[in-house]
Amino acid sequence: MTSFYRGFRKDIMKINYEVVNNLKISKELLEFVNNELLKDTSINPTKFWSGFDKTVHELAPINNQLIKKRDDLQKKIDDWHLKNKGKEIDLNEYKNFLKKIDYLKDEGPDFKIETKNIDDEIAKIAGPQLVVPIMNARYTLNAANARWVSLYDSLYGTDIIESEEGGSERYDPNRGQEVIKYVREFFDKNIPIDGTSWKNIASLKIIDGNLIILKDGHEYKLKDTNKFIGHRGEANKPEAVILLNNKLHFEIIINPRAFSAAHDIAGISDVIAESAISTICDNEDSVAAVDAEDKVACYKNWLGLMKGNLKVQFEKKGKTLERKLNPDRSYISKDGQGLKLRGRSLLLIRNVGHLMTNSSIILKDGSEIPEGIMDAFITTAAALHDLKRKKNSKTGSIYIVKPKMHGPEETAFTDLIFTKVEEVLELQKYTCKIGIMDEERRTSANLKECIRTLKNRVFFINTGFLDRTGDEMHTSMEAGPMIKKGDMKLSKWISAYENNNVDIGLKCGFSGKAQIGKGMWAAPDMMKQMMTEKIGHLKAGANCAWVPSPTAASLHALHYHQIDIFNEQRKIQNRGRAKLDDLLTIPISNRPNWSVEEINSEISNSAQTILGYVVRWIDQGVGCSKVPDINNIGLMEDRATLRISSQHIANWIHHGITTKIQVTEIMKAMAKVVDKQNEGDKNYINMSDNFEKSLAFKAACDLIFKGREQPSGYTEPLLHLNRIKKKAN
Repeated sequence: MTSFYRGFRKDIMKINYEVVNNLKISKELLEFVNNELLKDTSINPTKFWSGFDKTVHELAPINNQLIKKRDDLQKKIDDWHLKNKGKEIDLNEYKNFLKKIDYLKDEGPDFKIETKNIDDEIAKIAGPQLVVPIMNARYTLNAANARWVSLYDSLYGTDIIESEEGGSERYDPNRGQEVIKYVREFFDKNIPIDGTSWKNIASLKIIDGNLIILKDGHEYKLKDTNKFIGHRGEANKPEAVILLNNKLHFEIIINPRAFSAAHDIAGISDVIAESAISTICDNEDSVAAVDAEDKVACYKNWLGLMKGNLKVQFEKKGKTLERKLNPDRSYISKDGQGLKLRGRSLLLIRNVGHLMTNSSIILKDGSEIPEGIMDAFITTAAALHDLKRKKNSKTGSIYIVKPKMHGPEETAFTDLIFTKVEEVLELQKYTCKIGIMDEERRTSANLKECIRTLKNRVFFINTGFLDRTGDEMHTSMEAGPMIKKGDMKLSKWISAYENNNVDIGLKCGFSGKAQIGKGMWAAPDMMKQMMTEKIGHLKAGANCAWVPSPTAASLHALHYHQIDIFNEQRKIQNRGRAKLDDLLTIPISNRPNWSVEEINSEISNSAQTILGYVVRWIDQGVGCSKVPDINNIGLMEDRATLRISSQHIANWIHHGITTKIQVTEIMKAMAKVVDKQNEGDKNYINMSDNFEKSLAFKAACDLIFKGREQPSGYTEPLLHLNRIKKKAN
């Protein structure tokens, strides 16, 4: 299946290769590796390419065998459903079949993970995790610097505070007062003063290492004096006061001259919240990187982060601004010592999965390099610079997030890849830590055994509802018509999936050692709803959860002040484990009685988001964006959301719920809607002007109409093919 795309890709690309050993390497990538990546490391280019050449030719055949096994298993599952068509699924019979074909593994004895040298941001500090496209340097720097975010700004600029001036550029003092009130009430609940309230305090000062709060002529202390840890400036007139709660910090900034302090008798101008504790710098779902030019852009940004010298200049309101990594934050401790708090988020790097290949390097048999293997070598080599500096990882670890692995054989292969990488780069074994994205059905059904293969490397497991749903639908495509997308979160398998991830993680000793994560809040403009709902991730036992922006990170961080996650995890350990039968219950509708209006509405909603995402991906190379849905609500879209929407419509066509003709008409109608939604973008190219000539429109249609053919229902092969065509044109 994918070989067609690989061959076709090379036919439409003009690449300048240079021969190195048994490899043909694009000149752009070769120059980057030799002149930038390896400069000032102990690994010279000759040694690197020699080890790379030998290793990749050992690993590529294994990679290909694993992809072939996915296809073979899918064919067997399709045949089983076709053979049993019309019969109610017997779960015992189904499980026995999955074991017989080696899809489902027997669970081995209990064990605990043995990963060492994990930073506190992973093991000890619970908090938000940002995900950012590494291809965009400005966004990446914003995310790295989002360790500290103004809580006042985050509240003022979102729908949490309701006032007439919401969204206006003119400062509204009444709205400002509501922000102050919100923060003071939050402090009263979570960092209370003994004997009074944070409201209308007169001033703050430090006496004999204690925080003294003045109000109405009286002096007060915090109820828990250990929550004050230090200050900046003079003790009797501090510029900032640093508080600590649940291992997360606040900085109360005192500047009576600031306009935001005009109505505050204590002169507090801002409260800075420790926010994004860790950040995933993403080479995968949120980027559109299809060739050497794109990959080098991604690698250069990661290298800049690891060296600490990444900078970017940009125009804003007629001014040229520069963004770079923030320094650490200095303060004076209670006992008078000068100390520092980390100024940046702990940075993780997400590589691509095992499926895709890339034309940046051609192997001796003429095939493209498996992209995940190339990522492993180059992103790890970039981190060599941080291992010397220890500015990112204080413990000397490199954190790689690995997505889209199917079952224990593939997680074991990831362990092998990084063992080989460590050998070539002369690193101590297990320097590279692996985060398991629990987002494929074969992984979630075998999660304990997947973790076992990486027990010396694993530093997180994280659920990905959208990819997991896409794989659920593709794996069980022949079982019947799927329920509506909106009903998926209410289905039996999804609650079992989310609970299983936590249950297995705790059983394997993750608490206090590694992250158990939950997925993304997809509506960046709906922060009020996020504050109501996303605390559920903590109650479910997650010590980190994904957020789409620094603003969302600062607000979601408040949840971690309210709940002691590690105490919550201790409670959860006493519950019964999620059931495998529930996890394997297929979300089909045996007797759908949906009206034509319901069906068309469901398809229209999916079609609109598919088109809104694909048109930017293909035409502009934007890998992740806020796409207005059919109701003009901006939702973060990436390849995971695209996978679920395209697979859902493909399933409904296959089972006769709708037709290709009807879907085509809906796609054309929705293309006009998307064109209208993007009319303010000067770089946007309308799809509806000529459907036949719009690569983006045709790609979006292919994702649906060829959806059953796509490996595991992934969208990458078609997206990459059409983006390469667009770039070639």
